[in-house]
Amino acid sequence: MTTTGFDELLRDARVVICAGSGGVGKTTTAAVLAIAAARRGRRSVVVTIDPARRLADALGLDELAPDPVVIDPAHWAGTHDRAGGELSAMMLDPKQTFDALVVRHAADDAQAQRILGNGFYGSISSALGGTQEYMAMEKLHELHDADRYDLIVVDTPPSRHALDFLDAPERLLRLLDNRVFRLITAPARTGLRAAGFAVQALVRTASRIIGTAVVDDIVAFFRAFEGMEEGFRTRARRVQQLIAEPTTRFVLVTSPRRDAVEEAEHFAQAIGDHGYRVDGLIVNRVHPMFGHDRGGALHARAAALRGLPASDASTEAARRRSADRLDALADFQEVAARERQQLEGVQLRLGPGAAVAFVPFLSRDVHDVDALDEVAALLLGR
Repeated sequence: MTTTGFDELLRDARVVICAGSGGVGKTTTAAVLAIAAARRGRRSVVVTIDPARRLADALGLDELAPDPVVIDPAHWAGTHDRAGGELSAMMLDPKQTFDALVVRHAADDAQAQRILGNGFYGSISSALGGTQEYMAMEKLHELHDADRYDLIVVDTPPSRHALDFLDAPERLLRLLDNRVFRLITAPARTGLRAAGFAVQALVRTASRIIGTAVVDDIVAFFRAFEGMEEGFRTRARRVQQLIAEPTTRFVLVTSPRRDAVEEAEHFAQAIGDHGYRVDGLIVNRVHPMFGHDRGGALHARAAALRGLPASDASTEAARRRSADRLDALADFQEVAARERQQLEGVQLRLGPGAAVAFVPFLSRDVHDVDALDEVAALLLGR
């Protein structure tokens, strides 16, 4: 197991975004990092976007609420001196977050209620692709702005959706600048007859395709939204700025599985394409390397043992057992070496000075704080 730099990352970061494909231990890693920060005296909160119960299970809780809840130190402090640290956790509720955002930016309660009661809004706030990811970014911004926490750890959905998480602010800006959105809201803003005629033509065409009731809801939603778009634009830009801050760190979590490694390479490349960098790599469930001897050398030693002249039956049997063990170790070393070779592409895409950790298989599932302690000891060297 190799570990470098995660103590420094936990000390300096304000936001840690954990990303990776499904089933690689991403949620466990997020919980470990948040607990480790709390034990170091920081006020940390771990946020999951994944509706599954994995984070609650990892923390030994029955369930998580849609707003941060302080977790009793008896659940996570153990024998550690937490030096004033605090741990909170929450599971994102995109609909609740979107509703709060509408209320915040509406000119008055009447405008907010027109939007919240609109059928089209009900659909996009709970089911539209990308809504969950943008609301996650909004909640991240809200928690950061409140200045209540020293560290926010985000457990994102699997990698491909984590990219939606990064793109969400830009997609919202594109929607607000979209010609159709501007065309529909133009009459409400300007009263221009030409814009009204254009909208009528658009509405007639759309009504024939998806039905009048649906179109009426969409037009009513966009017109009710009139006057709020600048507030949403400003918020989206602030979210983009938060992601780009030097105290926001991306930690990529993967395993040696080929599909997980490919996902990790894809995400690391995409992070770079967005102008960010991966500040940490955690590889879970690796085969550890035992010493510096590689598989070929160990197989050769096993063959040499078998080639020695036999003195008696018991000595010959002992040599065979030793040779068999050397062959087994050689096979194990070859698997471990292949895993590390597979990960070279991911490591080449890390930012300079990135923290790296290889965490071996555990003897048990991680579903309580004792198991999280075991991971923390492997990840942080204590």
